[in-house]
Amino acid sequence: MERRAPLLAIDAGNTRIKWALHDGTAWTTAGAIATAESARIGEAWAALPRIGRAIACNVAGAEVERGLRESCSARGMALTVIASRHEELGVVNGYRDPAQLGADRWAALVAAHAVGPGPKLVVNVGTALTVDALGGDGRFLGGIIVPGPDLMRGALASGTARLPLAAGNFREFPDTTEDAIASGALQACVGAILRVRHAMTEHGMAPGHVVLSGGAARTLAPLLPMPFSIHENLVLDGLARIAWHS
Repeated sequence: MERRAPLLAIDAGNTRIKWALHDGTAWTTAGAIATAESARIGEAWAALPRIGRAIACNVAGAEVERGLRESCSARGMALTVIASRHEELGVVNGYRDPAQLGADRWAALVAAHAVGPGPKLVVNVGTALTVDALGGDGRFLGGIIVPGPDLMRGALASGTARLPLAAGNFREFPDTTEDAIASGALQACVGAILRVRHAMTEHGMAPGHVVLSGGAARTLAPLLPMPFSIHENLVLDGLARIAWHS
């Protein structure tokens, strides 16, 4: 990408609103705020330079989107909030209703398609774990959504009488309840990824590697029995690509 006027890319998720500036060649200033504190977004942007353009994906609801629009307007920024499309930048949406696909997943697929050739798994390990199958030709075949590791641990703590909200460690053979819960959550996530890999392989599209993102990506990555790459800004990368080519 060539150097351009700075662009503000915003990823409004269930847990955090993450943003960064892109000048066409690299990410510069970056930040994040808890989604529950979205009313403070304008305050959090106070130190940003003057920017004319912003692009966002939002899965956090209408109130958050309204706040983003108001904060961008107050700073003189034109905000584009993306939605998933049938086709964009070489990626073809396999959902029966393309608009139903989360905009964050769509942006991640656009970015992952540019990572390299061949079929791949696009995995975000956040509040939810999403595992998306992307063909080498850019076809998004479909994907799954399951609770992420922290959400699994929280569900066990809130849904049972005697299991704690465990901050345990991964063990192949856990010998404490805390480790059993932490290990089980991670193993369940790995199992979900491997099942999608198996399905792709059965259909003649064995994925060469996993494109990983999300807050728990580095925790899960060492457990994967296949090549992976971690992309801290995968959704933001996709947003930037969409913005520069729109």
